[in-house]
Amino acid sequence: MAPRPRLKLPCLPTSSSCPQPSTLPTALPPLSRHFSSSPIPRSATEAFHGKRIPPLPPQRWVSDLRARVGKCITFGCNESQIARVARIVRALAEEWRPLTAGSEGFLSGGRRGLDRQQVVWGEQDSFGHVNNVNYFRYAESARVNWITNFAVHADPAHRKQWFELMTPKSVGLIMRTLKCEFKFPMTYPDRISVYHKLRVDPSSLPTPDSAFALDCIVLSHNARRIAARLQEDIVIYDYRKAGKTAMPEYMVEMFGETFRMQEQEMRRARGRIWGLIGEVEELERETWDRADAVEDVGGAQHGKGS
Repeated sequence: MAPRPRLKLPCLPTSSSCPQPSTLPTALPPLSRHFSSSPIPRSATEAFHGKRIPPLPPQRWVSDLRARVGKCITFGCNESQIARVARIVRALAEEWRPLTAGSEGFLSGGRRGLDRQQVVWGEQDSFGHVNNVNYFRYAESARVNWITNFAVHADPAHRKQWFELMTPKSVGLIMRTLKCEFKFPMTYPDRISVYHKLRVDPSSLPTPDSAFALDCIVLSHNARRIAARLQEDIVIYDYRKAGKTAMPEYMVEMFGETFRMQEQEMRRARGRIWGLIGEVEELERETWDRADAVEDVGGAQHGKGS
C-alpha cells in the first residue's frame, strides 16, 4: 500500500502564495458566556484569508502529525526543537477532540452532547465490534443533552419550553428521518464523544420552518477520529393541536446564534490545525528534510571499539 502523502499547508485560491506557519492563528478571543448575543469578533484566520474559511484538514491529521513528529525525533533534535516537539505533542493530546469536532463546526465544551462516554462490553455483537444500533442510541442521548443545554446554560428564560421539547406535553420534537454512515468499527474498550450541529441557520429563512436538520459525529477516543456520521431530520410538532407547527421565536433566535458560533469555531479550529501542521513542517526542514540529515538509530559512536 502506498504511503499517505504528507499534509501540506494549503494555498487558497484568493492568495498568491502559501502563508508561513508563524502567521497562522492559534485561537480566537474567548467568549464571555456559552451563547453570546454580541457580534462575533473577526478572527485572525478570517483576517488573513479574507472571508474564506480555511480548508478542512485530512481525516487522519492527528495520527499523521504524531508519526511525522516521531520521525523528526529519530533524526535528532536539539534542546529548542525538543521543547517545540513537546508543545506539539501536548496540543495533539489535549486538543484533538475540540479541534477535530470544531474543524467541521461542531461545538464542544459547554455545548457538548456526550463527552468521554464509556463504551461497554455488552454493546458489542457476535462480530466483536460495537453493534450498529448503538450509534443511534449515542446520537439520541447526545441530542437530548444538546437540546436541554439551551435550557440550562443558554436561554434560562425559556427553560420550561426547552425541556418540554423532549416531552409530549405541548410543542415537541419528532424524528422524521435518521441516517448513519459508519466510518470504521469500534471495539471495547473505548470512549466516545458525540456532538451535534445545525445544518442550516433557521434565522436566515424568510419564515420559520416546521423542521430543522442536525448533523452528528461520534468520535472514537482510541482511534482519535470520527467513527460514524449521522444526519437527523426533525419535525416540530404541537401535541395539543396534533400537527406540525412553525419553529417558536425563542428557538429561531438561539439556533441562529448557535449557527454563527459554529462558523466561528470552524475558522478557529481549522486555523489551529493548519498552524500545527506548519510547525511540524518547520521541524521537518530542520531535522530530516535536508541534504545532510542522518538518522539517529541509537547505535554506538562512530569509531568506538576500532
